[in-house]
Amino acid sequence: EELDGGLELILLAEAALWAAVDSVLETEGPGLGRSHWRAAFLLRRRPGIGVQDLSKLTSLSKQAASKTLSDLQKLGLAEKAAGDLDARRRPAVLTEAGKAFEARVSERLRALLGRAYRTGGLDGVPGARRILAALAGSRQGVGVSRREAL
Repeated sequence: EELDGGLELILLAEAALWAAVDSVLETEGPGLGRSHWRAAFLLRRRPGIGVQDLSKLTSLSKQAASKTLSDLQKLGLAEKAAGDLDARRRPAVLTEAGKAFEARVSERLRALLGRAYRTGGLDGVPGARRILAALAGSRQGVGVSRREAL
């Protein structure tokens, strides 16, 4: 019962987070969806990731991750460069417009998360982060070496 209660809360929290994302995306105009914001957020946190890393981090297919990055590039929100060793691996970074897009959406989520942390008690934040990290598992390490190298 405890585990089912935890799963239920995760699903409800996810719905609240996506509702917040969707409400901001509605103001961004056509063509930008959840996958675009997720990619922009991860590019800000892990600059230089490419299609393969984005696919691993988000569970998008490689084809969907490639389309998402291409959409961001076409909209002037991201740039892809030729890979250092393999031209097929094209690391991406956000443009200034991409950083602004990501910030507009993420600002709403930071406020939501901040309220949740205060409601739950700030002393519980480290425990909550440990639980989320355990759920994220090996995804945490994807693209991190690129971020540290920049």
